[in-house]
Amino acid sequence: MIFMIFVLIALLILTSVFLFRKRKPTVKDAGLDNLLSSNFLDEHVAFMQELTADERIVFHQKLDDFLACVTITGVDTIVTPEDKLLIAAGAVIPIFRFANWKYYNLKEVLVYSDAINTNFQSVEGTERDILGMVGSGYMEGKMLLSKPALELGFANKSDKRNTVIHEFVHLIDKLDGDTDGVPELLLQKQYVLPWLDMIHKEMEKIRTGESDIDVYGYTNKTEFFAVAAEYFFERPDLFRDKHPQLYGLMQRMFEPPGRISGE
Repeated sequence: MIFMIFVLIALLILTSVFLFRKRKPTVKDAGLDNLLSSNFLDEHVAFMQELTADERIVFHQKLDDFLACVTITGVDTIVTPEDKLLIAAGAVIPIFRFANWKYYNLKEVLVYSDAINTNFQSVEGTERDILGMVGSGYMEGKMLLSKPALELGFANKSDKRNTVIHEFVHLIDKLDGDTDGVPELLLQKQYVLPWLDMIHKEMEKIRTGESDIDVYGYTNKTEFFAVAAEYFFERPDLFRDKHPQLYGLMQRMFEPPGRISGE
């Protein structure tokens, strides 16, 4: 009997050590708490300016949760605490109104010193079109980001662009099994057809130069959704004024009635 008690105690100790070593660092473990207590987020993340004091607490907790679950790695560059916090902010912004959200399809964010080519390497000069991407195949569960694009997305608050938000919206779109511009987890069935109709109309306006939505949104439905989401979160007032119907549909996705961010 005594022997069994010792065995159980030993197992409990080993289990505790294993869990402790496997646990990923939280914001405080990573030394980011000083940034959170400073004005860094207010100065760099426009979304923060619209939040109440209680919502800010929730936002900080969601940042902490994200950083505890997702590894952020510099491939050929140094990732600073500021970089990590901005990536986490870009992850939290689209899902802020959803309680207990986890990016189950993301394990690691890889940060590159420049744009990224199809071989997942930083490039200079000609091949500069990939500023971020969601991995697939053997890169499943990874997101790739260009560090300059990451920083620019939060430095320029008026250009309606944010690469980090763009890529996390792709991840959200992908959660239903298809990255097709129709996020079924966010969009109720009765709004799917109106959403598709809206996409086609807005893409045609982009083609004819009648829209201020970035021309990259004309690529396909998937990119339209991500580009429109950048605009929705970066310049919400302007987006609502310029595209009231589109704004209304996207508000149903990202700010659905009855959803409380901190519950």
